[in-house]
Amino acid sequence: MTRASSAPPRGPNAAEWVRRRERGSIWLLRLMTAFSLAVGRRVGRVVLYVIAAYFFLFAPRARRASLVYLQRALGRRPTARDRFRQVMAFATTIHDRVYLLNDRFELFDITVVGEELMRERVRTDRGAFLVGAHFGSFEVTRAIGRRQPDLRVAMVAYEGNARKINAMMAAINPTLADGTVGLGSLDAMLKVRGLLDEGVFVGMLGDRTPGGEATAAVDFLGAPAGFPIGPMRLAALLGRRVILMVGVYCGGNRYRVVFEEIADFSRVPRKERESAIRAAVVRYAGRLEGYCREYPYNWFNFFDFWSGE
Repeated sequence: MTRASSAPPRGPNAAEWVRRRERGSIWLLRLMTAFSLAVGRRVGRVVLYVIAAYFFLFAPRARRASLVYLQRALGRRPTARDRFRQVMAFATTIHDRVYLLNDRFELFDITVVGEELMRERVRTDRGAFLVGAHFGSFEVTRAIGRRQPDLRVAMVAYEGNARKINAMMAAINPTLADGTVGLGSLDAMLKVRGLLDEGVFVGMLGDRTPGGEATAAVDFLGAPAGFPIGPMRLAALLGRRVILMVGVYCGGNRYRVVFEEIADFSRVPRKERESAIRAAVVRYAGRLEGYCREYPYNWFNFFDFWSGE
């Protein structure tokens, strides 16, 4: 059985994205937040071009990884414009967190697909797992959850990552501190079960492992890649449905949020659990691949995703 560690490994067994030093700081994030809220989204976006250009020019490893990914997603060699569009989309979704997490919904044109699926789960008061990816904006979903009080969303992550996420959210909006549950203990599992029983949607990201966790090799954009089994295993252990969520950035102030069910573990016999988990991971990867091909500039894993690290 895969066990969630209390924090992502930091040694040689850690994945590349964990070993890589993070850019930026909480202090800089607070400064950018204050500036963006003061001047507004349109003026704030001017600064994004400078930030995106810096990242594009002075992050060679990320640039190489972007080239590999975009060539797979686009089916051709990407131009410099293609690669800058991806970086700019990434910078935009980070910047938009400031407004989404401060309830400035009027700034955005958000289209929701699959809303009835979510409402049906709300009516049953059973909750479900929302499995996303480092694709587009997950904060759009959190914003919808706060705009509609009957649709509540909580995030779970490895404990080390949970602390970083909570620090980031507190820097953007202090009222959101401690909004993420850290995995790594029996108490965390009970907390997640309690949230689900209250009808809360529990969000997880299913496309990245910190290393040392069981993965399934799945064909993704033309080559095998390791996808973590942990999110689907947790859903299977708790006997819950899994809903894929993507918050696609469509340019300007437009987002397209899509919900679609990819697994239902509520009636899976124990002896069939492992095969059902594997099938769910494969379906998740397949749907994510489809969105990567349709919206290639929304993928934000700036490391060698196919290296097996």
